Amino acid sequence: QVRLVESGGGSVQAGGSLSLSCAASGYTLSRGYMAWFRQTPGKEREGFAVITRDGSTSYADSVKGRFTLSKDYDKNTLYLQMNSLKPEDTAMYYCAARALMSSPVFGPWSTRSYGYWGQGTQVTVSS
Repeated sequence: QVRLVESGGGSVQAGGSLSLSCAASGYTLSRGYMAWFRQTPGKEREGFAVITRDGSTSYADSVKGRFTLSKDYDKNTLYLQMNSLKPEDTAMYYCAARALMSSPVFGPWSTRSYGYWGQGTQVTVSS
């Protein structure tokens, strides 16, 4: 059984940093694409950071240069380092993992590309 558990969310002032973790069980990090999504009330969940099986990363323009993905294969954990946080980064953050080894047909930013999800961790950035 696959389980993804996010942690590391919290409240921080603008300009601050947070590091999110996504601990995976029943799923090895090299199996498929993994990604971070975020969602605010009334809006769709949006993908903003993706890492492929071989470790290549892609970021949405909104976070590029501020957020960094990394994998720790020993701990089987995906990390998201978030720097220079802005109030507009406030959201519930979700870790996602692709069930299939193939590249996502719907693209890496679509929720439809991921079959496994964590429960989410809240990030709040105050101005």
